[in-house]
Amino acid sequence: MSLTRKERMRRAINHESVDRIPTQINYTADMGRNMAAYFDVQVSDLPQFLGNHMIRVDLNVPQTFNEDGTVKFDWWGVGFDTREEGYFAAMSPLKENKDLDSFPWPDPLDSQLLAVAEETIKAYKDEYFITPNFGFVLFERAWTLRGFEEFFIDMAVDPAYTDALLDHITEIQLNLIHRFLELGVDGAYFGDDYGAQNNLLFSPRMWRKYIKPRLAVLFAPFRERDLPVIMHSDGQIQKILPDLVEIGLTVLNPVQPEVLDHDWLYQNFAGDIAFYGGISTQTVLPYGSPEDVLVAVSGCRAKLSPTGTAFILAPSHRMMTDIPMANVSALLEAFKFL
Repeated sequence: MSLTRKERMRRAINHESVDRIPTQINYTADMGRNMAAYFDVQVSDLPQFLGNHMIRVDLNVPQTFNEDGTVKFDWWGVGFDTREEGYFAAMSPLKENKDLDSFPWPDPLDSQLLAVAEETIKAYKDEYFITPNFGFVLFERAWTLRGFEEFFIDMAVDPAYTDALLDHITEIQLNLIHRFLELGVDGAYFGDDYGAQNNLLFSPRMWRKYIKPRLAVLFAPFRERDLPVIMHSDGQIQKILPDLVEIGLTVLNPVQPEVLDHDWLYQNFAGDIAFYGGISTQTVLPYGSPEDVLVAVSGCRAKLSPTGTAFILAPSHRMMTDIPMANVSALLEAFKFL
């Protein structure tokens, strides 16, 4: 049995038998250039070369920067530091003026917004599992707009404002979700970090008050169509994992081994959700040896997918330039034996 990448991914997510475990490697732009040079391939050909199974499609928006190019603004008007390889919100447009009525909200019905996504889906829908990329979907979108400390204070002392801000975000995201569904995506990909290394960033009670009901609204259009919901949330979030499953989570990412014990995850959630990720970008990939990478892949595979399915093996986050190419090669070698 030889499956397409799309069918292999679909079957693994649905806990069905597969010919081998699907894999995925996401990476920063700088790391992509490094890998392309090392493996002597074009940057555009990296996903195929790395054996990726999933394509995440984004919004088509013009790139805008501040005067010296150190800040790049996203569709919502949040400015990210271009000198950082990761995501650092350097400018939050609601930080100084929190008035939601005067804020220039982006238009989710813009006719050109999904033009590139539509082309990508048409070109790759038969081979790849395609999802819309809803990173910074709700909580992260709110605090990047408002400011990290400011939004936590809002949640504590100004629930009416917090509700209004989150409702604005939810309405825009819901409009985009329905447009992506009309294009024929295969499922959802949401990103919203709720955890730090040892615990949630805020109490389960506060998460259930502000985030859970709105997240359920965003999950619903996919679950109503029997499409999977992939959710990325960093950190120690085990206190709210049952809630996420309750509202429709079907695939958990990134299953960081430093913070979510893989044995515990499998014992408590096998059969309810599939797992995606598992190979540490915090320890083994940047600081381990190639042999350590092989051991990590084998151990992760044994703990999270003893039945040979319900798992997408991947680095726990986007790979960055601190990862040696020898370890990338070791990871690709390990993929051959899945």
